[in-house]
Amino acid sequence: MANQKLHIVFASAEAAPFVKTGGLGDVAGSLPAALAAAGAEVIVMVPKYATIADEYKNQMEHVTQFYVPLGWRNEYCGLERLVYDGVTYMFLDNEHYFSRSYPYGFFDDGERFAFFSKAVCESLQYLPDFQTDVLHCNDWHTALAPVFLREFYMASPLYRNVKTVFSIHNIAFQGQFTDMLLGDILGLSHIEPAVRQLRCDARSINYMQGALNYSDAITTVSPTYSWEIRTPEFGEGLDGILRRRENVLSGILNGLDVNRNDPATDNRIHANYTREDRSGKAACKAALQEELGLEVRDDRPLMVMVTRLTRQKGMDLVTYSLDRILSGGVQVAVLGTGDAEYEEALRYFERTYPGTMAARIEFDPFLSQRMYSGADMFLMPSLFEPCGLSQMIAMRYGTLPIVRETGGLKDTVIPYNMFTGEGTGFTFTHFNGDEMGDAVFRAARTFWDDKDAWNHLVDNAMSADFSWKRSAEQYMDLYYGLHPEIERYVPFVAEPEPQESAPATEPVEDKPEEAPAAPEPATETAPAAPVAETETAAEAPAAEPAAEPEPKAAEPAADAAPKAAEEVKPAAKKPAAKKTTTARKTATKATTAKTAAAKTTASKTAASKTTKAAAAKTADEASAAETKTTTAKKTAAAKTTATKTTAAKKTASAKTAASTKTEEAPAAEAKTTTTAKKTTAAKTTKTASTAAKTTATKAAAKTTAAKADDAKADQPASAEPAAEKPAPKAKTVSAARKTSRTKR
Repeated sequence: MANQKLHIVFASAEAAPFVKTGGLGDVAGSLPAALAAAGAEVIVMVPKYATIADEYKNQMEHVTQFYVPLGWRNEYCGLERLVYDGVTYMFLDNEHYFSRSYPYGFFDDGERFAFFSKAVCESLQYLPDFQTDVLHCNDWHTALAPVFLREFYMASPLYRNVKTVFSIHNIAFQGQFTDMLLGDILGLSHIEPAVRQLRCDARSINYMQGALNYSDAITTVSPTYSWEIRTPEFGEGLDGILRRRENVLSGILNGLDVNRNDPATDNRIHANYTREDRSGKAACKAALQEELGLEVRDDRPLMVMVTRLTRQKGMDLVTYSLDRILSGGVQVAVLGTGDAEYEEALRYFERTYPGTMAARIEFDPFLSQRMYSGADMFLMPSLFEPCGLSQMIAMRYGTLPIVRETGGLKDTVIPYNMFTGEGTGFTFTHFNGDEMGDAVFRAARTFWDDKDAWNHLVDNAMSADFSWKRSAEQYMDLYYGLHPEIERYVPFVAEPEPQESAPATEPVEDKPEEAPAAPEPATETAPAAPVAETETAAEAPAAEPAAEPEPKAAEPAADAAPKAAEEVKPAAKKPAAKKTTTARKTATKATTAKTAAAKTTASKTAASKTTKAAAAKTADEASAAETKTTTAKKTAAAKTTATKTTAAKKTASAKTAASTKTEEAPAAEAKTTTTAKKTTAAKTTKTASTAAKTTATKAAAKTTAAKADDAKADQPASAEPAAEKPAPKAKTVSAARKTSRTKR
């Protein structure tokens, strides 16, 4: 299953921007897009609530409809598709269950979301061109999907390979209902293992408990929270199951939609601003103060809360400390709905502190953005917090958070250190009203007394990275861990193709080892040929033309012309580093090398030289010791270097090159020393090459014959250097060495 995208169905009771009541909506509205960017195919399944805006409903496309078996009844379900920001959303339509004024809070919620979970499982077989690999469920609303999938659908091959992931966004909301639903709605009363794993007491069942027992993997929305829920203090009665299944439990920190929550481009706030230029934030603060009926003063810190008014969100601490905070000169504004006792308490403080306190008991997402951007501080004193997005949004808008160190708040907010200047906000540890008040005034004193430190903290907060990219990669690791048989998808599959063509370039790399041996433009200058031959024992004869353009074969021209000298540098280094390899290849691939050399020479020389190259190839195939043509000398040079004559200068003999230079090329004296040094280094390689091709005895025996034959063969083959051959002198290795010493 190479290079196959992972197919993920993401089931959630809410998803921004269609429907949102809390952090779950933000996650379902942002994480799927990040998963798609990481290389997955994602479909998000959401109920089609009546509260979804008409602008979205009008864009929905009807895909199909089917009936969902729910207990003794079959319920209609329609699939409506909408592609939003590159992500496919499937809305499950049933007006009986979802045509309500609000997503939750009804007497039949147990039945409504049992239907939703069953409809998610049933719809997997109706998705066009989509074979589900992972079903990712979120919170108690979809917690029965892993149970239904295992108990009712595993017999079908379509479902057999589907793995389930369950994410706990808030363990306090578990979906506990009467056990009468087991038979009437769920149809599980006759399946004893399911009943046992769903039942939480003698008369109740727990939807989330079923998901924890049935899912293949369990995640929470922050690392700290994943450890906290294993304790009785935070586990809400499920800590025993979580400890038992901790091998599949992990915490992945939520991210933030940084594009939607960007003060530089957000059109929901009064004025845009950036980290470098925060003048717009001052305008946002003044506009917010005026909108909420507060005193418009920039010298007073404005602290806001955007939250549910519940004990979990720390409202006990707020009502306890609010009188102290307001009387101390801090302005406070609260937006949210919740428990009546907290709503009434906030209204009381608003009446008591006019111009300093503002309470908006409502749900207004646009006002919340204006509060994030216009405030100086954001208060979030939660009793527990699985992750929390509000503190991240606040930091994104340059509003410093004041939080209790728990769950995701501890993972995202770095406490201010007045000695080092580090931090992105202010924190306190214990669930205590006085401790919370102290943290508020630490922030207020910093705002009043140390503007530089305050601005530095704002810079840190706005620079923090809360994008979904890191989180999405961790989720992808989790998904692929459940499907080890699927190779991880690589977005750009065209990249491996150059690697397949790599073998085609290897001959080019091998060519430098042989190519310097094949062409040798000795026609430019007679003394120049021996120099190049000294550096590479397997180079081509001097009969080749100087016009040859190959830089790898242009070593001999280094001493003769500036243009050739430029070509020598790259070629001279490669043969020196690969002499042994060249020798081996010359020994084992003699025929191939000679053929390639002959072809190269023939393409760049006259017709007469082509004939010579062909003759050389035939001669060398017959016997390594026979008469050699210009091309054959490349190989013979390694065998006969000890007894070459001056006429054999074109055969790549380093020793003869040195002798010839001494007599005929005074201008090349500076190179003689180098030639002699390289001769010594080359002897070992050449000897090895000689041993690989023929035995040492055969080479020694044929040396004398080869000298005479070479001299004769070179005379007619290369007419241009003939002027240098009238007075050939046979020199021995000792003579060559003495000449080199004399020159030095």
